[in-house]
Amino acid sequence: MTVHFIGAGPGDPELLTLKAARMISACPVCLFAGSLVPVEVVARAPEGARVLDTASMTLDQTHAEILSAHRRGEDVARVHSGDPALYGAIAEQIRLLKADGIPYRIIPGVSAYAAAAAALGHELTVPEVAQSIVLTRVSMKSTAMPPGETLENFAGTGATLVIHLGIRALRDIVRRLSPHYGSECPVVVAYRVGWPDEKLIRGVLQDIHARVRAEKITRTALVLVGPALGSVDGFSDSALYDPSIPHVLRPRP
Repeated sequence: MTVHFIGAGPGDPELLTLKAARMISACPVCLFAGSLVPVEVVARAPEGARVLDTASMTLDQTHAEILSAHRRGEDVARVHSGDPALYGAIAEQIRLLKADGIPYRIIPGVSAYAAAAAALGHELTVPEVAQSIVLTRVSMKSTAMPPGETLENFAGTGATLVIHLGIRALRDIVRRLSPHYGSECPVVVAYRVGWPDEKLIRGVLQDIHARVRAEKITRTALVLVGPALGSVDGFSDSALYDPSIPHVLRPRP
């Protein structure tokens, strides 16, 4: 048997990859994070499958389910939101699988930041404005951030920041970023991207907290910050399609 860590995307069931959909449909055991993964995603599990919402379960409890499936020789679809490589909490699960000699594979999914950019109709890397994206989070009640991985350090680069798990620390985020980006820097709070109740709250650093508070959003939201999120004019076209710049697929005439 094999445990398949599957990225379910940010919410929209149609953003599943073909491979993800096929594996969910084939596995007799499906463990999914019900607080973040819509039931429509796992509704494609085969008839008679053991489908469990792991939102209230501990790591040991989910691993016990996998051990039982291993003894029965049944594949497991371990379905996570977004892409498992980013805040998927799969590292500790993989450690247990390796200790017990249980094979696994990872099927990537659409990350929430990519879905948010699509919903906004924005490219997050605009020539001469921002060419890097920083995916990060704030500590709050979760594990501490490593030394050096601070919002201030990332902000010093001027990159587009995508902050996970930080909506309840929005006031502090604004305080820490304003000296670097300026109070008029564009901000978007993307709530439940890909779900029917999706909201995209646009503002700037000086007013975004009030806008979010008015919407009463306290969880399941990304905070995106950076000049690339605004109305950007005057930037240079990418060299990719510039006729004056040859490359291997478009040699000089």
